[in-house]
Amino acid sequence: MPVSDRFDRYPTRLSEPAPHIERTDPTVWGKVTSPELEGFEANGFATIPDLLSPDEVAAFGAEVGHLAADPVLYGDERVVVEPVAGQVRSVFQVHKLSKPIAGLLAESRIVGLAEQILGSPVYLHQSRVNYMPGFGGSGFGWHSDFETWHAEDGMPAPRAVSLSIALTDNYPFNGSLMLMPGSHRTFVPCMGETPTAHYRESLREQRIGIPNADDITFLAARYGITQFTGKAGSALLFDSNVMHGSSNNITPFPRSNIFLVFNSVENALAEPFAAPQRRPEHIAAREFTPVREVPAAEYADQVR
Repeated sequence: MPVSDRFDRYPTRLSEPAPHIERTDPTVWGKVTSPELEGFEANGFATIPDLLSPDEVAAFGAEVGHLAADPVLYGDERVVVEPVAGQVRSVFQVHKLSKPIAGLLAESRIVGLAEQILGSPVYLHQSRVNYMPGFGGSGFGWHSDFETWHAEDGMPAPRAVSLSIALTDNYPFNGSLMLMPGSHRTFVPCMGETPTAHYRESLREQRIGIPNADDITFLAARYGITQFTGKAGSALLFDSNVMHGSSNNITPFPRSNIFLVFNSVENALAEPFAAPQRRPEHIAAREFTPVREVPAAEYADQVR
């Protein structure tokens, strides 16, 4: 179907302001069996304490530390650096750079969380490690991931979830993630045309596809703001449309996490709804094979 003929239920990147859109898609498409996920329907997110053991935290922490310090990766398009401090901000497609993370990806305790919410087999839309170094980690402004994935990647519906696994303690003061509980029910159209090939700068500091101050003020008054805090090894599973963001880290305490995005195979990407071209595969995968059908060994074989 030609892009111009598609019906877009979530129009965004507009030239004029438009009303918020109340979501008609389900939040939970499947059946929740894990007690930790019981609040997902109402809040749009859930916390899973102790997803990783202390030994696993130590091992994965060392692994992501090696990635950030690897001189071979500097200059790789999958590595994003801080706009001011120049330190590593994110490493994308990390499951193809790390055998331990490739092995973690397909474990039932990981992928099973996404399957419960999305109600279908899931594939990996994106993987990355996010770093928030002490004294230099810059935050992420308020945004909905689905707005970007819809506009720039062609994701039809908000039938995707993100799993953020903490490798360091998340305090209220070291840039931990803030979320608006219930905001996943409201889609906020954003203003401004998507520039060509702007994605790399956007990953450093997003300026396109973000709500304005009035939108955030309205949503905060309606839904309130909470924060994901907890010890290393805990995890946060959240809906693709929940409004979230983080502040800068001016403390000595760094914050890092493994970030896995699962999308339903029934919600596979099409052409972008509001961008002139697709983003690269390391940001938005177009290999839609369900995670459970890809042996962990095969993921590991892809590692450089």
